[in-house]
Amino acid sequence: MERMLYVAMSGARQVMLAQAAHANNLANANTTAFRADLNSFRSMPVFGPGLPSRVYAMDEQPGVDLSRGTLVRTGRDLDLAIEGEGWIAVQAADGSEAYTRAGNLHLGPGGQLLTATGEPVLGGDGPVAVPPYEKLEIGADGTVSVRGLGEPANAVSVVDRIKLVRPPEGELVRGADGLFRLRNGLAAEADGTVRVVAGALEQSNVNAIEAMVSMLTLQRSFELQVKLMQAAEQNEERTTELMRLG
Repeated sequence: MERMLYVAMSGARQVMLAQAAHANNLANANTTAFRADLNSFRSMPVFGPGLPSRVYAMDEQPGVDLSRGTLVRTGRDLDLAIEGEGWIAVQAADGSEAYTRAGNLHLGPGGQLLTATGEPVLGGDGPVAVPPYEKLEIGADGTVSVRGLGEPANAVSVVDRIKLVRPPEGELVRGADGLFRLRNGLAAEADGTVRVVAGALEQSNVNAIEAMVSMLTLQRSFELQVKLMQAAEQNEERTTELMRLG
């Protein structure tokens, strides 16, 4: 009886882990440029002396869905979206170089160009800093240009160029901070072919309807595992009663 109980118990635990992953995706359905976590189940035989006596379920997250989200026009000067493949290079909290496609930027202290979560955006030689301006433009190649305060309309100066990269998608991993990095821990080379769209943002690639349906399916699976555990307990009680009668 304990075999049935442990199989059902492990199944319920793995379903709960899958629910957590799907819940995180659903919670980020409106997060700019969010990439959904992939999730799958597989059978795991229990090895020991002799042949495997039972098979448990195992929940795995094989990677991240890197498909692109829809671009939405905002008209805001500090919003930008990657057109096609590519990433924006930023400086993570630990000082390392990381990558994001979330282009909802803002200016921090000293005119530093920051992401929505506060990471400095990297340029040709470190973080990008923007001087006081009357008008700001971000070119398709990531070039940041401004017209300074009190300057004539034709007095446009280039501040810096945002570092845009296009590493192989298979080499990218997402960290606990939500940013992507290369598996080898190195920094990617700037890629001049990457293009951005100013005044636009990329939406999350999470399909809210599919995520909700998956949550309902997992909930039914969890309830089934609980019923199996209850059945195992009832069988154990009946077996004990029969043994007493004997």
